[in-house]
Amino acid sequence: MKFGIIKEGKVPPDARAALTPKQCAFIQQNFPDVRIVVEPCSHRCFPDDAYRTEGVEVSSDLSDCDILLGIKEVPIPLLMADKTYFFFSHTIKKQPHNRALLQAIIEKNIRIIDYEVLTDDNGKRLIAFGKFAGMVGAHNGLLAYGLRTGTFTLPRLYQLAHYADAKEIYKTVKFPPMKVVITGGGRVANGALEVIQDAGFQRVGIEEYLTKSFDFPVFVRLHPADYAAHNDPTIPFDKKDYYSDPSVYHSVFSKFYETTDLFINGIFYDARAPRFFELEDMASDTFKIKVLADVSCDLMPYSSVPTTIRATKITDPFFGFDKTTHQEVAPFADNAVTMMTIDNLPNELPRDASEFFGEQFITHILPEILKEEYSDVLLRATIAMDGQLRSPFSYLHDYVFGS
Repeated sequence: MKFGIIKEGKVPPDARAALTPKQCAFIQQNFPDVRIVVEPCSHRCFPDDAYRTEGVEVSSDLSDCDILLGIKEVPIPLLMADKTYFFFSHTIKKQPHNRALLQAIIEKNIRIIDYEVLTDDNGKRLIAFGKFAGMVGAHNGLLAYGLRTGTFTLPRLYQLAHYADAKEIYKTVKFPPMKVVITGGGRVANGALEVIQDAGFQRVGIEEYLTKSFDFPVFVRLHPADYAAHNDPTIPFDKKDYYSDPSVYHSVFSKFYETTDLFINGIFYDARAPRFFELEDMASDTFKIKVLADVSCDLMPYSSVPTTIRATKITDPFFGFDKTTHQEVAPFADNAVTMMTIDNLPNELPRDASEFFGEQFITHILPEILKEEYSDVLLRATIAMDGQLRSPFSYLHDYVFGS
């Protein structure tokens, strides 16, 4: 079996790789029936020669590869017909900007296995970059707060070789008394939590957070029970019920935006659920959020925060959202919330993120590919094959074939 690691063609370019040079060498040494070829790429975080040094072939010809491994969406002109691809297609939520991509995949008889839906039998994801999205998002949120208030400075993570370098820098920074909210229960929130703790922020209880002042930086981590309540006040919050039908719940997040300086949002949003706040809430004098790092980066109107009107880029990470006019303004304008909505955050730590991702691939996905019998894990994650949508994804029919 031959794997091809493709050049990332999406613009702006992504520096990550599905497998590092050493991981490719490990696979070829320990699985003698597997060969890997790497497509040359000038912007990959690992240079072509690093793969060659590890005995991995580098070639522009991937035509004889059985499986092609990428990260971001593959530009339509670069898709090779009749191949099996692994990448994040960003189509399962019917994202309008990727409709043509899924149409092309079907037209070209491509089998697309989406990393986002590679799960075990209990529905737990097996491979993801979420931890690094949360880490970079939290760091950029801190950076934005420092720039806005003039109280401290931080480098961009892409300027550092590894996250370990950032941890050393945090030790030298005196962060001011400030309050941070982190939302989410998964990998993204865990990554954000790691950074905030490494930066020396102290975790406090919700009641303390809401009612006390501190002379040092603090944070809380919120779950749905903390920011949502049933529309019927006689019915207590129930986690299973909330995830089943969040439309019968409303937001009680106002008590947090009245005391929070930096909001790091890391939830997986269901469009039926209430938003944390609405535009009209922002005009109130009690709305205190200065910086909102929306790691989830779901764009309006399908966003948990109404201020995420567009995604930003690593080269231009921030914009301002005026609390009165509800228009985009300069990033650090006085009457604005500073927004951080980068949609490819792990690309700021491409070496660390790629190594982490490759480890998950080798541990969880490679054995499924090499099974003699067909893998249920791979089948569940196959959005399209043989020129048609797979049955679990039949809900995408109108998205793909509608006018």
